[in-house]
Amino acid sequence: MADNKGVDIKTDENKAAAEAPTPQNTPIFTAPMAAAAAAAAASAIAGGDIEGGVAGNPALLNMLQGRLGSLIGASSGYVETLPRAVRERVDVLKHLQQQHAEIDKRLHMEIYELEKKYSQQYAPLYERRNAIVQGAAEPTEQEKAAAAEIAAKEKEEADAAADGEASGIKEEEDEEEDEEAEAVTGIPEFWLTALKNHPSLAELITERDEEALKFLRDIRLVYLDETPGFRLEFSFGTNPFFSNETLTKTYVYDQDELAGALEFSHAQGSEIDWKAENDLSVTVETKKQRHKTTNRTRVVRKTVPAQTFFSFFATVEEPDSDDESEAAEEIRDRITLDYELADDLKEKIVPNAVDWFTGKALEYEGIDEEDYEDEFMDDYYEDDDDDDASDDDDDDDEDQLSRSAKEAAEPPQCKNQ
Repeated sequence: MADNKGVDIKTDENKAAAEAPTPQNTPIFTAPMAAAAAAAAASAIAGGDIEGGVAGNPALLNMLQGRLGSLIGASSGYVETLPRAVRERVDVLKHLQQQHAEIDKRLHMEIYELEKKYSQQYAPLYERRNAIVQGAAEPTEQEKAAAAEIAAKEKEEADAAADGEASGIKEEEDEEEDEEAEAVTGIPEFWLTALKNHPSLAELITERDEEALKFLRDIRLVYLDETPGFRLEFSFGTNPFFSNETLTKTYVYDQDELAGALEFSHAQGSEIDWKAENDLSVTVETKKQRHKTTNRTRVVRKTVPAQTFFSFFATVEEPDSDDESEAAEEIRDRITLDYELADDLKEKIVPNAVDWFTGKALEYEGIDEEDYEDEFMDDYYEDDDDDDASDDDDDDDEDQLSRSAKEAAEPPQCKNQ
């Protein structure tokens, strides 16, 4: 008896230890919840309809959705089963982590302040670059000598990559072009070329945009003083498209409470003062309509939104957090894309503009243009196909109304006159 009792106690102890709550065996659901879900699942599997077991029970489905929503970030119950002394140690670790988060916040703010500080040291280089691009200044002999060393090194690397085959332009060809080059001022279409070599931005630029972007003189990055953030300034020469000398887009950061990282909060664009007949943001559609009764024709002109790079400067408001409509999701996708483009302009294109102009940036960015599809920028634009269909319906309705009004106003004997 004693021996058997001893065995039973050991078995009970093992069973209790096996059933003790741990992070591995603690159920996510409470027992009643798990039982209801298991019963529904078993019923569905037995009936051959897995979805029907839950979908066919609205009360259970609502209970599941509510329960799953409340489980986000909830404790599994394991920590609560630990001895009090252990729980106190866990609480101290939480306190230490909170201190770590405070240090992270200071770290990210100091990094931001360092960026602002060093932007002042970059400024003279950007000014010199702009002067050469615009033809306001010519490279000095010292600058040419340093540039020649860089060109020679790049040529050696290119030759090595081509297994020793000659690369580059022959000196005789350079001499023949010297006379023609004297008539060229600065570096024509520098920024247009740099932007078009960026795959995402290239998808935004239409043929009509290219004519306007030929007047783009400079892109500057300015850090904000009153709040964390930055402003992108696009400087344009006099052009037939708009009267603005500068178009801006300002981005404001918020600091994440947990990690301390600076994240995009919102953006503010600038309004473009388009000149008549050259508004790239719209297209004027013209079509003729023939009246079914009088046989007269008329010309109808309609202005519709057009795809354009200059949509980048629009201010897009964030939808309400509880708005889950398809339109709201499209707006959120557009805002996300806008932040990505802004970050690339800030971190890549403005600092390394010459590499984007020559295309070298595509190499160290690991970008293969064949990997991109034409459709990936669709969220940046609005689709107006439905408007065209509704226009046709409106035309038919208008004709019908005109005919009805005419019949009401004229006596029946006048119809065949």
